[in-house]
Amino acid sequence: MTGPATPLPPCVLHEDEHVLAVDKPAGWNTHAPAPHAGEGIYEWLRDREPRWAGLAIVHRLDKDTSGVLLFAKTALARRELTAQWQRQEIAKRYVLLTDRPVPRGGLRVESMIVRDGARYVARPGGGAAAAVTSFGAPSPADGATRVVAEPLTGRTHQIRVHAAASGFPVLGDTLYGGTPAARLCLHAEQLTYRDPAGGATVCLSAPADFTRDARAALRAACIDPAATTAWRLYHGGADGWPGWQVDRFGDWLLAQSAQAPTAAELAGLAALGVRGVYVKTLSREVRRLAATEAAPRLAVGEAAPERFSVTENGLRFELGFGEGYSVGLFLDQRDNRRRLLTGHVAGGFPLWREPGAAREVLNAFAYTCGFSVCAAQAGARVTSLDLSRRYLDWGRRNFALNGLDDTAHDFIYGDAFDWFARLARRGRRYGVVVLDPPTFSQSKTGGRFRIEADTGRLVMAALSLLAPGGVLLACANTARLAAQRFVDDVRAAVATAGRRIAQEHYAPQPPDFPVSRTDPAYLKTLWLRID
Repeated sequence: MTGPATPLPPCVLHEDEHVLAVDKPAGWNTHAPAPHAGEGIYEWLRDREPRWAGLAIVHRLDKDTSGVLLFAKTALARRELTAQWQRQEIAKRYVLLTDRPVPRGGLRVESMIVRDGARYVARPGGGAAAAVTSFGAPSPADGATRVVAEPLTGRTHQIRVHAAASGFPVLGDTLYGGTPAARLCLHAEQLTYRDPAGGATVCLSAPADFTRDARAALRAACIDPAATTAWRLYHGGADGWPGWQVDRFGDWLLAQSAQAPTAAELAGLAALGVRGVYVKTLSREVRRLAATEAAPRLAVGEAAPERFSVTENGLRFELGFGEGYSVGLFLDQRDNRRRLLTGHVAGGFPLWREPGAAREVLNAFAYTCGFSVCAAQAGARVTSLDLSRRYLDWGRRNFALNGLDDTAHDFIYGDAFDWFARLARRGRRYGVVVLDPPTFSQSKTGGRFRIEADTGRLVMAALSLLAPGGVLLACANTARLAAQRFVDDVRAAVATAGRRIAQEHYAPQPPDFPVSRTDPAYLKTLWLRID
């Protein structure tokens, strides 16, 4: 038995037995650039649906290039499509914008392409190793010049290098001398291939739209607003808002920063079609602030109700801007909550090893019980444990919002370490244990907890409650703890407890929380099946 189905991501253009095609937005890598970096669209898709577990890359688009991207789902498709690429039988049509003169009749460029530091350059040369690009006749478009480019080969940065070498670099391509713009104006508009099984010609298209905000396009590619109405709108410097975090919660925005927004910034946010904009000042001394001081304040527009709800993957969650420092739902855990909802952790990694087995979930540090609601909706019996009665009551209301009987589940108030020991003495065992602790906490019974120092201790304590073959979700929400150290600490704790890791999946923060040099990854989550 699996959990309820959730809608396909909006980026999907086409799917059949053998292939999956998407319209990749600008700003999203084809694949992850490093083991613990943000997921590329390939990893995000591969681990989203069980039938996509065998997804394979057969070609790539640069991070800042948008458009049609094709993946193989089966070994047959991978073999056949790779052969078609090698024989240059797959036709690709790109569209670019430039603000430089382009030859009226178009041109064909043939050269060698070699690496030169962070760039690639065109060098004279022909033959089988040469890169070949055909550029069509130019046409006017939105104050620039539109050019169709058809690469006959597939070298890294090929169109960008050939356009720059021909005197008309792509608009926004500052790496190759292009005029700065809001985005790299290069789009893979059409791809034509032969069906791997039947041999029929398939033509996939995605029209270019260089006027659309690239940040909005990235969110629109991975979030279906019919099923999810809360997401990160702007994530700091990665989205051109250094120092700012702007979240959409239904009809309201919440902007968070250490400094007050300017009038122009507030006007820009209010123009996004919302009923109101709230502002919260980020403070390192948050624990010393009263709830009223820490809570967001209305800056523009209409005030939200004291309590209102948003949807996420089809489920409803209650929020409140007057509740203090947090409004009730941490958006960066959306994909992990979906894993509990669907019963699918990653490719080849089902949440439940035995389909018919009884399902017991322990959600420690439950907060408002977001993980708990997803697990309960999928048919599990859930124990929610938190140090706050107020948050547990909030969690009960979230159960009620989704038509779930909270009396069929347990809600425990108290310190996690204390209750882990109590539950272990009672012989309780769970098939899934969720650990999403705060970065710092202090209780009378458990003492002081710091995620950087106490991850191993927490995992060791929780393992006493995890049934053999069960799944542990361990999370750390701080940039101060390096991803590799977090993983090493969790693995070491499992080994010290005399347990063995059978499966492992590392999940970073979701695509609407993009990772960049200015805003490095902070959320680390590790799913482990432990025997």
